[in-house]
Amino acid sequence: MLDLTGKVAIVTGAGSVGPGWGNGKATATLMARQGAAVFLVDINQDAVEETRKIIEGEGGACATHSCNMLLAADVEEMVQACLNRFKRIDILVNNVGGSEPGDVVSMPEEVFDRQIDFNLKTAFLGCKYAIPVMEAQGKGAIVNISSVAGVRNSRGGRTHIGYSASKAAVVQFSRAVAGDFAKKNIRCNTVLPGLMHTPLVEYRLARQLAGNDAAALIASRNAQVPMGKMGTGWDVAHAVLFLASDEAGYITGTEIVVDGGLIAGLG
Repeated sequence: MLDLTGKVAIVTGAGSVGPGWGNGKATATLMARQGAAVFLVDINQDAVEETRKIIEGEGGACATHSCNMLLAADVEEMVQACLNRFKRIDILVNNVGGSEPGDVVSMPEEVFDRQIDFNLKTAFLGCKYAIPVMEAQGKGAIVNISSVAGVRNSRGGRTHIGYSASKAAVVQFSRAVAGDFAKKNIRCNTVLPGLMHTPLVEYRLARQLAGNDAAALIASRNAQVPMGKMGTGWDVAHAVLFLASDEAGYITGTEIVVDGGLIAGLG
């Protein structure tokens, strides 16, 4: 089940902001465990090297590439580098993104523009250069990472208008790509994580939201989830793995929400 043997997967944002398992790092490692050769892409070479060491230490196949996913020339070069190394591209996981605080009045225009680029343009460029390779092969699977922030209003006093807008756009972008390339056997789906306990919590959000009190922030985020706890990067990784696998071969233009019941408001 969910065997990726013989497949080549590009995972962007495959490093992590600190020790532990971010979404990209977990996804890349899981795909390697399922037999894929994984092209590990990140702007931070040190971060992606840690992922490489884990995969190679487990006997998996991978290569690393430093890339600024905001720059078309860098992304085009990255895709070609993957082809040069592994000769094909079967899976693309667009995992680059991040949030900045602010509502529509307080957020500076340049920050809003950066949010659109960081969360949406990165997925656009990844698809722009990987899809022609998949077309030539006659098959491919794309998974874009959005967020529940793209489908629900901000709660708990935190607002991030640029993040919410750009992550909502990722959902419709994925549906449009799916429709455009369905007849060419290229699937495109989206994963929407909810409140996840990744290294981002301790190394960025605790500073932004909780005066560096990570324990208080973790307790607060756990309490918001109907299942009583945040998810992890592995929860996201397993959803991505399924959508990228042949078992999901008849699934395209849709979303999997990974949020412990947050959107549904269970309980």
